[in-house]
Amino acid sequence: MSSDTTRPRAGDGDPERTDASETGGTSPELSVAPAVVDEADWVDPVAEEADGEGELDPDRVLIPLLSPVGGVPDIVVDEHRLVEAGQALAAGSGPVAIDAERASGHRYGQKAYLIQLRREGSGSWLIDPIACPDLGPVAQGIGDAEWVLHAATQDLVCLAEVGLRPARLFDTELGARLVGLPRVGLGAAVEHYLGLSLAKEHSAVDWSTRPLPEPWLRYAALDVEVLIELRDAIAADLESQGKSEWARQEFEALLSFAGPPPRVDPWRRTSGMHKVRKRRAVAIVRELWQTRDRLAEQRDTSPGRVLPDVVIVELALASPSSPAEIEGVRELRSARRNVRAWIDAIHRANAVPEAQLPPLNLPGVGPPPPRAWADRDPVAAARLAQSREALAAFSQEHSVPAENLLTPDVMRRALWTPPAAPDETSFRSALERMGARNWQIDIAAPILAQACSDHA
Repeated sequence: MSSDTTRPRAGDGDPERTDASETGGTSPELSVAPAVVDEADWVDPVAEEADGEGELDPDRVLIPLLSPVGGVPDIVVDEHRLVEAGQALAAGSGPVAIDAERASGHRYGQKAYLIQLRREGSGSWLIDPIACPDLGPVAQGIGDAEWVLHAATQDLVCLAEVGLRPARLFDTELGARLVGLPRVGLGAAVEHYLGLSLAKEHSAVDWSTRPLPEPWLRYAALDVEVLIELRDAIAADLESQGKSEWARQEFEALLSFAGPPPRVDPWRRTSGMHKVRKRRAVAIVRELWQTRDRLAEQRDTSPGRVLPDVVIVELALASPSSPAEIEGVRELRSARRNVRAWIDAIHRANAVPEAQLPPLNLPGVGPPPPRAWADRDPVAAARLAQSREALAAFSQEHSVPAENLLTPDVMRRALWTPPAAPDETSFRSALERMGARNWQIDIAAPILAQACSDHA
């Protein structure tokens, strides 16, 4: 645990320029908890976290945040220290900053391998949820205090798995979107509001490693070091812009977030699937994907480490019938491991009767893609275009992403099949059923109703 003392701020002492860059932030559509989500609109938070947001301002003078105040806390790995952590958090005051580190790309699934917490008066705590799988004492210590997270949808599910569920929360990433920051990754927001730079060089490491290296632990502790200060700065901007109620409703909706909706035929997301144009080859992809998934789960490793997607597709196209046909092909060299499992999977797929082969594509669910609207229903296309334009104008005027005003999926559903009496009252009811918040409905319902009136 580290103690609370004053840290330097931009302009204090001898500031030092850094060239640190920030990546990450979730998709705008992950920043809400919609009741209805089209699979095509769901963005994997882990993959999205790796996307860059542009370079930092090279002329900005920043103070690098290199070490937690009070040093790097020892990791909590036993029940006695877990109880101590819970008691310390209970004795603290104000919100609780919380973060979790997973082993995405290294292990199977998205479980937490390190949890970081910080609260005024209790300092920072690093907890090993593998050694301490039930964090009940910590949950009791936090009680109904507000959680502060950055990109909450990335961590809420894995925290719930170890018994941590918020009664209230503040998402600094979502708050940064609502106030109009052009870059909303943690490092970018900390730079903007606090004049500090956060290093991100350990963001993609294997957090299941034991023991965890000290530099990784320092990085992890720094992720919650200034999170509460960041929360207060964003909250002040929300208040000054008249958006506090918007944020409150969004944060409340996140309390019920339980992860992305389950996919139908998740194996169809295999990279390179567009190359597969025969139903028999589709069946081979399915069988190989499911075999790989079972092996990955058994070994607790990332599926891509068992067999890359590109090799699944190559195997489906080639349909080898024996290990010898794999051994000599350079593009299939990673399939030489577990070769018998892959050949058996191909044999099973080739034994599927023709009538039972999976279709090349699943039938569409919900509205067609927007590019097809003009041909399918020109009137609906005109409604969509007008609504998009109006929301874009509101977005620009109020400095908030259009995707946060109303998710594209909800807009498409509402306009493709509008209410029988497409007035504002009917649209309000329809949007509410689809999971929109009241503040979004207040903005969007009149826009959609007007578009339907203009293009009846």
